[in-house]
Amino acid sequence: MSEAAEMTGATTSVQSVDRAMTILAILARNGDSGVTEVAAELGVHKSTAFRLLATLETHRMVEQVGERGLYRLGAGNLRLAGATTARLDVVTEARDVCRQLATTTGETVNLAVFADTAALYVDQVAGTSALQSHNWVGQRIPLHATSNGKVLLSEMSEDAVRLAVRELPQLTEKTITSHERLTEELAHVRQVGYALANNELEIGLSAVAAPIRNVRGDVIASLSVSGPSFRLTDERIAGVIPDLLAAATEVSHRLGWWHHD
Repeated sequence: MSEAAEMTGATTSVQSVDRAMTILAILARNGDSGVTEVAAELGVHKSTAFRLLATLETHRMVEQVGERGLYRLGAGNLRLAGATTARLDVVTEARDVCRQLATTTGETVNLAVFADTAALYVDQVAGTSALQSHNWVGQRIPLHATSNGKVLLSEMSEDAVRLAVRELPQLTEKTITSHERLTEELAHVRQVGYALANNELEIGLSAVAAPIRNVRGDVIASLSVSGPSFRLTDERIAGVIPDLLAAATEVSHRLGWWHHD
């Protein structure tokens, strides 16, 4: 290809990108728009506008509205926005949900994110039953010995888990201390959709956690309910789980995730 032809092709490509971005801006401003309207704003033939819209539709950046021949912004835009803002948004979006969950259960609610080789607690709401709840915010806690840690590990590859959990120190007689046992536990977490930790971090402390997902469905945080084991019995935890799962799902929805069975 000659240099002139290469430059011409590059110019055409840049022009197409510019027009595609302009289409997204048009739909963001006007809402549902037809090919004729888009072509007029771009100053191009309808066939050109149609090709651009079809390409954007392939990447889910636009979608057709029923059979009316109109287009609107697609879910692909949420995916890109979610990748940029999800971690910043998770504390903000979860706050009201955490408060409600703490009120409903009466127990302490914690929000944690993955931080290299630990779970980092980024928010906490004390329930009415917690007289002097320990403040976990800002603390890093072991991944293998906590419900939040198990949730954050649950959908990682086995190699990634071994990198994150290089050692499994025994903190109590209940702590998981082998990678084989941890692998089995994480498989169970994936199956049931939540993780338990009873007397594994410290004697007398029980917790149950559920995943929070971003727009792509990735686990980006974990939401837990914790309290003293004498109060959070197996029966009590079974009663808490539905509220916990509903709360984690609500936060995930606020972050753009939507699961279709």
